Amino acid sequence: MTEFAHDTVVPNKGSTQSKKEQVAGMFDDIAFRYDFLNRFLSAGLDISWRKKALDKLKTIRPKYLLDMATGTGDVAIMAAKRLQPQKITGVDISDGMLSVARQKVEKLNLSNTIELLNGDSETINFPDATFDAVTVAFGVRNFQDLQKGLAEIYRVLRPGGRLVVLEFSKPKAPFVKFFYNLYMKTVTPRVGKFVSKNATAYSYLDESIRKFPEGKDFLQIMKQTGYINSEFKPLSLGICSIYCGDK
Repeated sequence: MTEFAHDTVVPNKGSTQSKKEQVAGMFDDIAFRYDFLNRFLSAGLDISWRKKALDKLKTIRPKYLLDMATGTGDVAIMAAKRLQPQKITGVDISDGMLSVARQKVEKLNLSNTIELLNGDSETINFPDATFDAVTVAFGVRNFQDLQKGLAEIYRVLRPGGRLVVLEFSKPKAPFVKFFYNLYMKTVTPRVGKFVSKNATAYSYLDESIRKFPEGKDFLQIMKQTGYINSEFKPLSLGICSIYCGDK
């Protein structure tokens, strides 16, 4: 598998732990404030981004949906209401995030629809062609091996199934780019540290976005992994992008 620049970006460069271990620990630390920070730092735009991503699955009407890097379960919960699949499986490497997700799922009486499991993208513990669709919202940047993760997702997709990825990207317009960079380098880490007591997580966020192979580069990786009909759509002046690919 090819190594990409973002694969080597880790929360703590001085640690001997793998990226996977560091990311799990980082999200365990910020899980209790993750939802609040998402809403605050995106000015609530993350909700509309998720809706637009899930709408890419309406035409295939998935019965069995896998939400990788499910975090606190926002996409899984929204998918239950928006797509009404028979079963949703949410997988994440952070027990802290899954604990928050389980509380939300139970409160909404969705425990019969949404199953939450600890696991990672490189070893998805399901047979080939299990799922009609797979979603990953703001998670592919955290894969330790991007192409291996995409290949595993491809394996568990049924023929005709679809992968939808929602991920941060870098705006291209100079005016927007200037303020975006200022926001990511100064405001985001400071707010993250103040609210979650963890500035490292939000410094890592900036670096992982900057080094992520976005746009046409990411589509090329998807095509190399086997996906067809690949496409992407920038949202909110390029701050975020939706990627789709079929098996």
